[in-house]
Amino acid sequence: MDLSYIINELAEDREQYFNAIAPPIMQSSNFAFKTVDEMRKAFADEYSTYLYSRGRNPTVDILRTKLAALDGAEDCLVFNNGAAATFAAVLANVKSGDHIVCVNKPYTWTQKLCNDILPRFNVSTTYIDGTKIENFERAILPNTSLIYLESPNSWEYQLQDLKAVAALAQSENIVTIIDNSYCTPIYQKPIEMGIDLAMQTATKYISGHSDTLGGVLSGKKEMIERIFNSEYMNIGSGIQPFNAWLLIRGLRTLPARLDRITASTQKVVAYLKQHPKVESVIFPFDESFPQYTLAKQQMKGACGLLTFIIKADRMQQIETFCESLQHFFMAVSWGGHESLIIPKCSGINPAEFDASNREHRMLRLYVGLEDADYLINDMEQAFKKV
Repeated sequence: MDLSYIINELAEDREQYFNAIAPPIMQSSNFAFKTVDEMRKAFADEYSTYLYSRGRNPTVDILRTKLAALDGAEDCLVFNNGAAATFAAVLANVKSGDHIVCVNKPYTWTQKLCNDILPRFNVSTTYIDGTKIENFERAILPNTSLIYLESPNSWEYQLQDLKAVAALAQSENIVTIIDNSYCTPIYQKPIEMGIDLAMQTATKYISGHSDTLGGVLSGKKEMIERIFNSEYMNIGSGIQPFNAWLLIRGLRTLPARLDRITASTQKVVAYLKQHPKVESVIFPFDESFPQYTLAKQQMKGACGLLTFIIKADRMQQIETFCESLQHFFMAVSWGGHESLIIPKCSGINPAEFDASNREHRMLRLYVGLEDADYLINDMEQAFKKV
């Protein structure tokens, strides 16, 4: 299916709403029926009709159809945020006594789910270095029901060989889930590589404007319907119509934004690599990246998120650099119009700072839609103050 068709036309039955170019926001909590039999059928199968907007909603369905097509999936669900999508996906595929294999250093709330919530229900997790398939093979137990992936992850961008992991999981009858937020379905299609469920935070590149939250879960219709009828409906974490409409709006410009961000990021990476105050740069599509070959095999591109290690003897030097930037916001997330920075030391007790620990000197940079030279000039003046 053509990308332009998905973004601009798919699921948009404009004749149903006065030939409006932009779809309406169906800001309705519930839907009426003409006959008792129609209502009876809706009660029996809410997945297939409109009854109550906690379940299905016409505006949300336009977004669902587009996002599923982008993922190459049979169907998808859209949640209020990525953490909710992950929670539902994991909860739907474990039971008491089960075991999960998860890559090291996943997203914070994924780790909290595995460390703090699931153990209450006798579900255990083993964290592994996911860069080697043999680590997955060793970690699998007789009660392993789920493998959780994040490729690339969001600080050092470790990858997993998705085809190899999917083949291993299928041979062991284990469900696979991936956080695909770094790449989006434009740059990586895990479903096509055999992964069962692909999650992404639509808050980031899908939205593109830092004005709404969203989480996407894509997979086979049978799996998505099962999650809809249980975790999705019970937790009540489905996205609201207005936020879905904002994400549809964001989709219109997704390829153009990714193209610009990608081009600017390449210039920023080249600048940082030659800077005397930068020790190293971590970026999946840079030839110095340890898994560069795998990145080029399973990713169509790498976008705006990168990490660099600054040369610094004291935490104050890192703080001075960050606080001297005039055109980067110091904030979490990524994928919006604005450029961002997070110093790793912001999560470290100052008394524990160790300059010999490269992690303590990491800065995660997101390149937004600003002109690359504009951002490079800003970093240059900040470096001079270190």
